[in-house]
Amino acid sequence: MTDLALDNQLCFKLYAASRAVTRAYKPMLDQLGLTYPQYLAMLVLWEWHVATPTQPTVKALGERLMLDSGTLTPLLKRLEQLGWVMRRRGTQDEREMHLSLSDSGVQLRDQALALKTRLLCDSGVDLNQADALRDGLDQLLAQIRVLSSSAPTGPTGR
Repeated sequence: MTDLALDNQLCFKLYAASRAVTRAYKPMLDQLGLTYPQYLAMLVLWEWHVATPTQPTVKALGERLMLDSGTLTPLLKRLEQLGWVMRRRGTQDEREMHLSLSDSGVQLRDQALALKTRLLCDSGVDLNQADALRDGLDQLLAQIRVLSSSAPTGPTGR
């Protein structure tokens, strides 16, 4: 049955590509002292540092990365121990945890800037094809989010 052949599954191709990209980034991220999930969190924090005058919350970061707080909290604690991120309780609501970059966290961005270019150049990937793939994945993700938000939950459909 070719419909169920592993190589015909989009989900497998996405999974395998994700693992391959993560493996390719690893040696470069090791030089920075970051894991791949930490790198993703730092990407968002660098983006927000430039664009947002307020200190974002852990909740907002989790939404952006599509991670729950149980996954995000240990990651942020480690970034804080490394001296790159600062976490502070909200003054209006103590349940909120606000995030900011330390000076060394801001400086780390300069070291990380070359990673994407280096990875793409080393792999020989055509930049136009990479952009088209990213755009296609954005569309796929948006469609799957709509589908999963309208899908029934549980055995009774509730």
